[in-house]
Amino acid sequence: MFIQTEATPNPATLKFLPGSTVLAEGSADFPTAEAGEASPLARRLFAIDGVEGVFFGADFITVTKGDMDWAHLKPAILGAIMEHFATGEPVMEGAAQAGHADHDGPDAEIVTQIKELLDTRVRPAVAQDGGDITFHGFEKGVVYLHMRGACAGCPSSTMTLKMGIENLLRHYIPEVTEVRPVGL
Repeated sequence: MFIQTEATPNPATLKFLPGSTVLAEGSADFPTAEAGEASPLARRLFAIDGVEGVFFGADFITVTKGDMDWAHLKPAILGAIMEHFATGEPVMEGAAQAGHADHDGPDAEIVTQIKELLDTRVRPAVAQDGGDITFHGFEKGVVYLHMRGACAGCPSSTMTLKMGIENLLRHYIPEVTEVRPVGL
């Protein structure tokens, strides 16, 4: 198995591409080792000293490190990923975490438009950088988004939200006045 790596805009996060499907649907974010208990692969990665966050996309894994140097961490992470895929174990135990909640009420049509734009225009671009952005809510013109993976804590995440996503949503959906991040 050959695993490629890519830098992300977040210097503390590295993207690993195992060349096969990681999650068939959605994404999964594990900001702590405790959150990663539902995933054999996440448990393997958190067992490596210095790993502070793990995120799974369709065909990639992003790992966020603490103060350790990538030169020391990267070989151990590559080994853990290869070992996991060699065992044939599932990436997730039970249902994978995917995430768009349905929205009812007077703003349902606007929320549907927001989710459609996020899914078709924003999420594919953000996945290229090793992260994901999920819809959290819409209230009084404000769209609330949750940044995950490499996007969480990225130095350019505020610029991405304000200059990129907010401008896109405001252009296509006049009811949107602002975009704000939320932490979960």
